[in-house]
Amino acid sequence: MSKNLLQIKNLYVNAGEKEILKGVNLTIKKGEIHVIMGPNGSGKSTTANAIFNNPEYQTVKGNIIFDGEDITNESTDKIARKGIFMSFQSPEEIPGITVSNFLKTAKQNKDNAPVKFFAFKKELEQNMQELKINPKYMERSLNVGFSGGEKKKNEILQMLTLNPKLAILDETDSGLDVDAIKTVSKGIQMFKNDNNAVLIITHNNKILRNLKVDYVHVLVDGKIVATGEQELATEIENNGYSAYTNN
Repeated sequence: MSKNLLQIKNLYVNAGEKEILKGVNLTIKKGEIHVIMGPNGSGKSTTANAIFNNPEYQTVKGNIIFDGEDITNESTDKIARKGIFMSFQSPEEIPGITVSNFLKTAKQNKDNAPVKFFAFKKELEQNMQELKINPKYMERSLNVGFSGGEKKKNEILQMLTLNPKLAILDETDSGLDVDAIKTVSKGIQMFKNDNNAVLIITHNNKILRNLKVDYVHVLVDGKIVATGEQELATEIENNGYSAYTNN
């Protein structure tokens, strides 16, 4: 059985009339952590949204294969049910829906089976403790009144609860202080195993310092222009993207 979990093949994606991705190729195997870095406007978030077939983006050419199945034209909800999770840059606030009810409903829909309440509650409490989330937040409306750091921790809690095959973290570290970044990194470590994978999209190296990353990809002007190991992220932090952009 192939260990390939996600394959992006020659992907071209537009946002309206603007071409964003211009032939992206990427393979992620089970058990790996990959990172996409790049300057603003390079297509990092577009790559994540294309995987989820966000209707605001149009795939012009190419294919996305997930766990051996072509999901290029699947609807976003079906893609999520197949085992892909995405943490957003700016998580939505949902008044009237508590965090615990949201997580319970999401898990039930993903697994297509009733949630065993006591086991679910115990796991939720353990994960909250590890992520240093106040347990009182479970009965608050989802993300309403949460700080930026609390919203991002809650996204990681969702990842742990849903236990997807592939977790895409889009700028999850954006705006976080050092302690919050460490907590997010710990959540990734808790999630990661030999049968799943993580794709981290970020501007900087901070979130990577507490993780063992397999590959770092540099995305510039809609194309992956360099791939390396974790040291590549350090090089970019020290020198910027000037070596990979046309000046």
